[in-house]
Amino acid sequence: MAAQGALFMLLRGTVFLFLLLGLGGAAWAQSFDPRSAVPPDSLRTDAALRREQLDSLRRDFDEQRLRLKLQAYTRRKTIVGRAAAAALRLTRPKEENAGLDAVLLDRQFDRHTFKVVRRVTVRPNDAFGYSLTDSTRQPRSLLDRTGNWVHIRTAPSRIRQVLLFRPGQRLAPQALAESERLLRQTDEILDARVLVNERTSTADSIDIEVLTTDVFSITGNFEPGGAAAGRVDVGDQNFLGLGHHFNNTYQYGRNLDQRWRYNGDYSVPFRHFFLAQARYNNEFRDEHGGVSLQRDFYSVNTRYAGALSMDSYNQQITLTVQQPGEILTYYNLRYNRQDLWVGRSLRLRSYDLGYENPGRLIVATRFTRTDYTVSPSPDYRNTNLILGTVGYSVRRYYKDRYLFGFGRTEDVPTGTLLSFTAGLDANAVVPRRYFDIRLAAAVFSQRHGYLFGNLEFGTFQRLADHSAWEQGLLNAQTTYFTRLYRLGNYQYRHFLGTTTTAGFNRRPGELLQGISDERGIRGFSPSVPILATSRFAFNYETTVFTPLSLLGFRVAGVAFADAAWIGEKVGGGSPFGNTPYTGFGLGLRLRNEFTALRTFQILVGYYPRGLVSANGLRVFETARETVQFTDFGVGAPGVTIYQ
Repeated sequence: MAAQGALFMLLRGTVFLFLLLGLGGAAWAQSFDPRSAVPPDSLRTDAALRREQLDSLRRDFDEQRLRLKLQAYTRRKTIVGRAAAAALRLTRPKEENAGLDAVLLDRQFDRHTFKVVRRVTVRPNDAFGYSLTDSTRQPRSLLDRTGNWVHIRTAPSRIRQVLLFRPGQRLAPQALAESERLLRQTDEILDARVLVNERTSTADSIDIEVLTTDVFSITGNFEPGGAAAGRVDVGDQNFLGLGHHFNNTYQYGRNLDQRWRYNGDYSVPFRHFFLAQARYNNEFRDEHGGVSLQRDFYSVNTRYAGALSMDSYNQQITLTVQQPGEILTYYNLRYNRQDLWVGRSLRLRSYDLGYENPGRLIVATRFTRTDYTVSPSPDYRNTNLILGTVGYSVRRYYKDRYLFGFGRTEDVPTGTLLSFTAGLDANAVVPRRYFDIRLAAAVFSQRHGYLFGNLEFGTFQRLADHSAWEQGLLNAQTTYFTRLYRLGNYQYRHFLGTTTTAGFNRRPGELLQGISDERGIRGFSPSVPILATSRFAFNYETTVFTPLSLLGFRVAGVAFADAAWIGEKVGGGSPFGNTPYTGFGLGLRLRNEFTALRTFQILVGYYPRGLVSANGLRVFETARETVQFTDFGVGAPGVTIYQ
């Protein structure tokens, strides 16, 4: 009976969670209410405030009573009680209660700029049971201790590779804040703190302490697909604690002429942010492999960046759009590609005597050679592509919490980017010019949320005929999420996003690859692949962060609504001439901040059109993130990708 009572309480908590999803619309409307600029207390009577306080106390009391009952159950010495104690975490970590306002990173340690760094102490922690904001936390459960025993802690030498300062050198502006951010950006580190020992610091020198918490980097997955089919994934994002990455995916028993598929890569980081990688993919009708060495504009103050890569491709492609009942003809396409680019960032003069100008003028050039050994049509010809880019970039970063994780520190990029790219596609048949322009901007605040916009257009022009524009592409993206709303111990945000991809005068056979998952509608899996020449997708999501934890995975509720319009006109055009595909759903998101495979989602989706199943319903799992931030640095000059 006690077990039934506990399960009933959990079920009631879950129902309460989904009731919260229905409250999202009211909060969304409130964020656009003209009265939002007026202090809330001035709009309420004393009686209303008292009622709100009583409701808040009642909610806290009910949640506390549920928590105490479950805690009492987990203290029982029965097998079920011990299992519940291992699976459920019923105490909230201190860092979640602490609260963290949005902090602008680049002025956080200004008073220590240009001081000499005497010594740097690095203290890495294992993946489970530790906290950078609560030094008293230790791994206590069997799961924590076992995970740390299997895990190899990140080597201090790897952490020092990421730092932008060295003992004996003067501390450059923003070096402390940027080092902390760069550590959090690595796949092997969950969270980081770069601290100055104020007790030993002097007017001209400082001691620095670096604290990190690891991610459990080993990943593995097995998905049976039938009696003699399946998929195996094996990877490590921090091999031997050195920051080496390798990923391997093998599928077998596929219902294709090539019954297996392999995809793998191995990456090695070096000092000064150089990264070497080897990769290989063998897929049905697509085989390619290559090696590369690169260094990005990893920081605001990075002066030089570049990359060198060599790849080989062996593919089979079709030159026509498939019609119902038609059997497509495939042609061999083989080519090799060598790619080299170099970039330089230039500081701009500052008119603020206290701080340097955050803007950077960036110039970059790129040379790409493509040699076709087998081509199906004259459209595929050997080319030497020469590109140059001039860009203006402003990059700022904020720290916040409860964006996508459960309380850990997260970095939010904001800024402005304007770039212009021009170049020459030099080939023996039809030499062409290339033009591309891009504009992106983002703003963020605790009160109004985050807003990002990106617009890019690129096209080729034949030299022989200046009016002949071809292979044009328009990409546009908007992302918005609200501030964090609180209701008792539950917290939630709304997310909105749109993506537009429109091709103009594209080559025959150039098609967009569907509208599923990242390209449009999550969980959408039509019986026949949907190909298009243009696409517009709209995505909405409400995420509710709960205080519940299961086997180390924090639990959030998710509600989503997606829609995608596609255009099928050969050569490209507007996608709004057809009825959209849509998807609606509810589910749970389980996230473990301490593992490389951090997000696991179980969703139920309803798809009125295009899905062949009972009543258009589908239960699926996905690791798709709600939003992927875009940085505002200028990278390698390139041609916009049509995919």
